Parts: sequence; C-alpha cells; structure tokens
Amino acid sequence: MDTAERQRIRDIALKTPAGILAFGFGSGLSPWAPGTMGTLVAWALAPLLLALPLILQVVWVVSAFLFGIKICGVVASRLGVHDHGGIVWDEMAAFWLCVLFIPYQWQWLLAAFVIFRFFDIIKPWPISWADKHVSGGLGVMLDDTLAAVCTIFILVVTEYYLYYSFGFSI
Repeated sequence: MDTAERQRIRDIALKTPAGILAFGFGSGLSPWAPGTMGTLVAWALAPLLLALPLILQVVWVVSAFLFGIKICGVVASRLGVHDHGGIVWDEMAAFWLCVLFIPYQWQWLLAAFVIFRFFDIIKPWPISWADKHVSGGLGVMLDDTLAAVCTIFILVVTEYYLYYSFGFSI
C-alpha cells in the first residue's frame, strides 16, 4: 500500500464521524492486529457500559449493533472494501454483547476476550458463512455478532458447569 492510500484511509478513519467510530477511535489503524486493538478499546469502555442500569446496557448494545450496520457500511463503501480490517466497531459492539452475559470480573472478561478473538479470527461455521454471504454493513456486523454468540454460549455453559459441578458461586 502506497503512502497516498494510507493517508486516504487515515483521513476517512480520523476526519469523519463515521470513520472515527468505525475505526474504534483510531484503534483500527494499528498496524498490528487492529481487531484485537478494537476489542481492547471495547474492554476499556466496558465499565462505563456496566455502570448503566441493565435495560440501558441492553439498549446500548442493540443500538451499537444497529448503528454499526450504518456506519460500517458507509465507511466500507468509502474505502471500497467490504470489511476492511481497520473497521473495528463490529468487534467493539460484539464484545459489549459478551460483557452483558458474564460476571464482571477480570477473569471472565479475559476469557471472553480470548474466546471472542479466537472465533473472530478462525471464523468457524456459521461465522464464516455470514462473513462470505452477507454484504454491506450488516455483513460487517453479523460475523462478529455470531462470534460473540459462540463466546457467550461457551462462557455460560462454563459458568453453569463450575456452579453445578464444584459449587463455585460467581
């Protein structure tokens, strides 16, 4: 990628409201693992989300998903790439979804982070299907949301198993 193209991407990411959000406040510009950097930003913002009443947490996450369809679609269109690696709002919204279903403890947040990144990177079915067959902003958001659902399933089953097998109260 030449210097002019890198500058064009930076301009879209940092000089437009949709770009600032879609690129996770600049975290998506990281030359190393932008999706991971975006997820770390979501983790850093999780205490703000969890300070809200539960109904507002749910409204925030649903709004982040729906709003993400629009902003990710707009930015992807401006970039001319279906799901540019620097677009990380999808990772952020999906990680916030995970946070709603786990205990707010660093161990669970770390587990959610690792498992979510695993599913987002490896993209097993149905995540890979959504990634390949759903286009536009919905396609950008859907594969990460499915990765979050898989993560939530594993963590909820793990929590259930720990409680009923060993009596761990979380």
